[in-house]
Amino acid sequence: MNPLNLIAAHLDEQSFSIIAGLAVLVTLVLLGQAFLPENSMSSRVRSHMRRRDYLRSDRLQVRQRIANLRTAPIGSLRSLLARLKLLSGEEARKGGELLANAGWRARDALTILMGVRLALPAILGLAAFAVCLTQQDMPTMIRLTTTFGSAFAGTYLPLLVLRRIVKRRQHHIRKQLPDALDLLVICAEAGLSLDAALTRVAADLGHAAPELGDELGLTAVELGFLPNRRQALQNLARRTDLPEIRGVVNTLIQTERYGTPLAQALRVLAAEFREERLLRAEEKAARLPATLTVPMIVFILPTLFVVLIGPAAVRVVHTFLK
Repeated sequence: MNPLNLIAAHLDEQSFSIIAGLAVLVTLVLLGQAFLPENSMSSRVRSHMRRRDYLRSDRLQVRQRIANLRTAPIGSLRSLLARLKLLSGEEARKGGELLANAGWRARDALTILMGVRLALPAILGLAAFAVCLTQQDMPTMIRLTTTFGSAFAGTYLPLLVLRRIVKRRQHHIRKQLPDALDLLVICAEAGLSLDAALTRVAADLGHAAPELGDELGLTAVELGFLPNRRQALQNLARRTDLPEIRGVVNTLIQTERYGTPLAQALRVLAAEFREERLLRAEEKAARLPATLTVPMIVFILPTLFVVLIGPAAVRVVHTFLK
């Protein structure tokens, strides 16, 4: 064979191997990006940027409504809920507060929640009715009770799940608050303003305290754009709905109003919250013996009785049988 042909074939094989290797590498990278969890820090930054853009456009009064909103699924659902007056009542207000406490601040979060609350009772009721129809021997009263009970449970199931998420998020914020206050004290003693201190603490918390970092970063954004700084701080207390955060907010408002030293007030609050966290842990430890009483009676004592009394009972039975 001609040597030039051999060299060309060898180059073709090398080129094909390089292209195949690059294709495999790109495929692995894309699969890794698809299956790896999203970075909470980047998502939090994007959320703050959206909030900053929203406040800027709201103050400049350049907000534009989407012309084809009614043709979109969310727009159609919003129109239906508006006709049914489900977005302006007391339940809608409570649902909006729960969504804010859960950290779900999307524009259509309340619409989706009310839509789920509207559709879930019908879905669960029809599913329960279909299951009851498969049971031929089930009495009619039990069928009706099961159907209406499932529909009633579907009405409050989203709120129960949402309240559970809110409690878990509040627990995380309460546990992370003393460390965040210590960082705020360091930033205040370094001469940073409240806006810059909140921004720095929100960035430094990072992955260790994403919930509290999200709230502090959003508060820093609102402090820079809202005309009333007190309203921005009160929004923090409203979104978290925690007595500890309300105490911090009241302290920050007083320092803003009267010019009291910020670092000293935050240091006192951090010490109080840390002592409260220690007392709460001691209280849980003191309740532990009483909490373990019922599991011990139900699970451990019967087994202990079987081990201790079982052989004697077997001997007694064999003695009487003889």
